[in-house]
Amino acid sequence: MKIGSILENQKFEKRVAIMPEIVKKYISLGFEILLSKNYASHLGINDEEYLKVGAKISSDENEILNSSDIVVQLGILSDDKSSLIKENQILIGVLNPYENKKKLEDLAKKKINLFSLELLPRITRAQSMDILSSQANLAGYKAVVDSFASFEKAIPMMMTAAGTVPAAKVLVVGAGVAGLQAIATAKRMGAIVFATDVRMASKEQVESLGGKFLTVEGSENLETEGGYAKETSDEFKKKQEDLLSETLKKIDIVICTALIPGKKAPLIIKDNMISNLQSGSIIYDLAAIQGGNTAFTEVDNVINKNGVKIIGESNILNKLPISASSLYSKNMFNFVDNLFDKKNKKININLEDEIIKKTIIK
Repeated sequence: MKIGSILENQKFEKRVAIMPEIVKKYISLGFEILLSKNYASHLGINDEEYLKVGAKISSDENEILNSSDIVVQLGILSDDKSSLIKENQILIGVLNPYENKKKLEDLAKKKINLFSLELLPRITRAQSMDILSSQANLAGYKAVVDSFASFEKAIPMMMTAAGTVPAAKVLVVGAGVAGLQAIATAKRMGAIVFATDVRMASKEQVESLGGKFLTVEGSENLETEGGYAKETSDEFKKKQEDLLSETLKKIDIVICTALIPGKKAPLIIKDNMISNLQSGSIIYDLAAIQGGNTAFTEVDNVINKNGVKIIGESNILNKLPISASSLYSKNMFNFVDNLFDKKNKKININLEDEIIKKTIIK
């Protein structure tokens, strides 16, 4: 059986789905690996490194897609490339079924097996495949590093003969995987960290990392069975807005990570609230691609609002493509390994397996 992968559109995606260290694992299961020429050369990984571990390189991307039993990618293929996928082939990636609904429906009608990894259930057995967690972890770290680089003051408290420099105060909005890593990174760099989340289960995690959890009075645990945040009521939003408005008066840097899968990002930092931040403050919005958590976020742009910089990124992981690709390729291998029936040496799409049932698109 053949597993193929071609280069992503470099304008939007620098990560790759198969790293050299994973090729041997696929081969040990009996797969043949087909990759497009210069597959990861933009990451400093030349084709020779893939050839050494047993992969095959081709300059014909159409042939790779046409002949592979399984195609693994980051995002959905372009229309011209998608047309090359045939009946009974498997396409795995972050297919974003909410934005690509019509395109995926058309592919499913051709009896192509589609698996979207962001739909993985949050169960123990799926942790090694959890691309949302592995990628969000890096995103939370990088958001802090980049926002601190843009902040024109020192981060840790410094006591000198000339006086004391106070520690920067950071607010993390959303305490999921990205938010928790942002808290941990900011604390390690000497900041005073506050955090807020609609899920009360986050309170203990935030405090274990040294952050102060901001609680809306009378709030309930707004968490789905899958561990994601729910939509909040208008009353809760008003209480949260009042709490954040007051908190922002003492905050230097805000890291926004609040997302609801498949929906527009919740608007949390409103236009009237931004005026509470002092000039020179930073807002780094990781939710930009889904509309943003602030009123003025623009994708891949820095907006200056009354001296406050609002930074929006479409894909922050393009700034850490090697680390992100390494984790993603391991997640992908573990998912394929779960699909593979080792005894009979074939793919087994077992819909009684919760992992397969939740990720397949029909």
